Amino acid sequence: MSPTVRPSYKALLDFAHELADTSGEILRPYFRKRINVENKAGKGAYDPVSAADRAAERALAGAIAKRWPDHGIVGEEYGSHNEDAALRWIVDPIDGTRAFIMGSPLWGTLIGFMDGEEPLLGMMDQPFTRERFWAGPKASYLAIGDGKARRIATRACASLDEAVLSTTHPDLFQPGKEIAAFMRLKAKARMTRYGGDCYSYCLLAAGFIDVVVEAGLKPYDIVALIPIVERAGGRVTTWKGEPATNGGRIVASGDARLHEEVLAALAR
Repeated sequence: MSPTVRPSYKALLDFAHELADTSGEILRPYFRKRINVENKAGKGAYDPVSAADRAAERALAGAIAKRWPDHGIVGEEYGSHNEDAALRWIVDPIDGTRAFIMGSPLWGTLIGFMDGEEPLLGMMDQPFTRERFWAGPKASYLAIGDGKARRIATRACASLDEAVLSTTHPDLFQPGKEIAAFMRLKAKARMTRYGGDCYSYCLLAAGFIDVVVEAGLKPYDIVALIPIVERAGGRVTTWKGEPATNGGRIVASGDARLHEEVLAALAR
């Protein structure tokens, strides 16, 4: 069997826009409505999922399978299809389901594409505010509604005591070393804000946040965001400075100097 030929970047990006349009049409009618929410985690924990998550992921997976049946698909709600393929779509229909079900707009649809171990393309779509962030071949962009796309970039921030720090919630860190490491950063940062999920990484790429630190992430939580942050001028790694595509403990920074300081502080 001949190896799968990777489509052009333009073809992949155009298709990612189509996927975002499709998921947005499905998700908007659910948002800020009273919907049934299930707990996937079982007793003692809480991991919500709704009909909105499932309907959007079914649509995304169906569109990918129809367009490129030899590509792999990795999703949050329905698992993986052809996950050993070199070319894989990594999708999360609602990153920030807790925000979604409480009516907060700090959530988004994540659409990522990997070629082997390289996170080649990423998009975050917020269909309620109509904001869409994505990574081009050499830069990252934001478009709002029908407005023209504009290039975005991270801002310079050399040290933690000048930085705006964000994480989705401190409860996501495990008791002991994880939460202690985060609190060391918080004590030194100029300002810390909670809540944001994928939205915080995009604000970092646009130059409004300096560092995002999280733990317990899955590949579908981070793969799409890596190209957006890095092509805007930032860095995304694990707490040990390793590639972040497998999730886990993640650091995203807008300035390489700040990133090194944060990694050193976490290692302590």
